[in-house]
Amino acid sequence: MVDVFSGRPLVSKDGLSVDPEEALPNKVVGLYFSAAWCSPCRDFTPILCDFYTELLEETEPPAPFEVVFISSDHSAEEMASYMRAMHGNWLALPFHDPYKHDLKKKYNVTAIPKLVIVKQTGEVITDKGRKQIRDKGLSCFRNWLEGADIFQNFST
Repeated sequence: MVDVFSGRPLVSKDGLSVDPEEALPNKVVGLYFSAAWCSPCRDFTPILCDFYTELLEETEPPAPFEVVFISSDHSAEEMASYMRAMHGNWLALPFHDPYKHDLKKKYNVTAIPKLVIVKQTGEVITDKGRKQIRDKGLSCFRNWLEGADIFQNFST
């Protein structure tokens, strides 16, 4: 996953710059394509937030999972407000980074919300992350972990 974002700083919910090489190694990564103006996004974001919180804050050790938000908002202010109001403590591609268009094309994102679960290489584990979380809850993470080729002591 580091390769996908290599040389591109990400930002935290607080607006701080984060090096993807420090934040993403050995993790299953959910690329979350979403926007504040999208009502299905606003419906799913709290569900993703709960899923993320349970995996990272309520399991020991924390699950090897990270979300990177790729915004389709209309402005940097709208994106920042959406992140502060509704998002988990996950990362985002900066609003003005044109790489978001490449990511949408690479992962065939034609509608939002879309949660694409990827391996460290950027290879897709599933492009149906949203549906799987809604249908299976936390248990879907075990399948993602098995598909990610990450060997770690984690149990759901």
